[in-house]
Amino acid sequence: MSIDWEKFHAAVWRQQKGQLRAVKLIDPITLDALVGIEQQKAALRRNTERFIARQPTNNALLWGARGTGKSSLIKAVLNEYASHGLRLIEIFKTDLHNLPDIVDDIRELPYRFIVYCDDFSFDINDNSYVALKTLLEGSIEQAPDNVLLYATSNRRHLVPESMQDNRDSKVVGDEVHYADAIEEKISLSDRFGLWLSFYPPSQDGYLEIVDSYFPNYPGNRDALHAAAKDFARTRGSKSGRTAKQFFNAYYDGDME
Repeated sequence: MSIDWEKFHAAVWRQQKGQLRAVKLIDPITLDALVGIEQQKAALRRNTERFIARQPTNNALLWGARGTGKSSLIKAVLNEYASHGLRLIEIFKTDLHNLPDIVDDIRELPYRFIVYCDDFSFDINDNSYVALKTLLEGSIEQAPDNVLLYATSNRRHLVPESMQDNRDSKVVGDEVHYADAIEEKISLSDRFGLWLSFYPPSQDGYLEIVDSYFPNYPGNRDALHAAAKDFARTRGSKSGRTAKQFFNAYYDGDME
């Protein structure tokens, strides 16, 4: 099934059917709705705008704590720039071996494609990332200029490092020579020219996110904040995701 990219702005890869499926209902999150990550928003917007303008750009790795807005930011960028020809393809890391075939089908199209991979990390014995490095920088065939990779991960270097890897490193003169295992792992994240880090917000930052979900709250805002803090304690987390879950649990239609 071919995708009508003029009608649909996103698609997901379905391994069982071996094809892309058009996304009919995209998460409507907007950039303005994302609070507390202004620097990350500005950097990814600038990179995306350069991509749309056919200027040199970088693949982006959004890494850091869970629930801090990494995936939401990528979806919001799509919503912001879909009218400018931006499109998005989501693929799971277990299906990355299909990526060269997907790219072959879109490299001649007039749209600008973000390939989006969430939870982009690999187990220590998982070598599937090796084939991906060729796509990031090209091989005998130059990488397509209308495809960019945006990935999210909890790990900056994507693959865990073992103590043995570090023991095998050595110092020669004034230079550190990393073990081959570490070099291989670091080289993957090095292929992302844009690194954006995400950290859990402070309590004030968490409450600012909560307030963004309740802009017209008619009751006592101190009581709202107290309820939000209690909710965060039960979850063991103060994050944007926790704030959204609090909104889902606490919101009443009569509040507007």
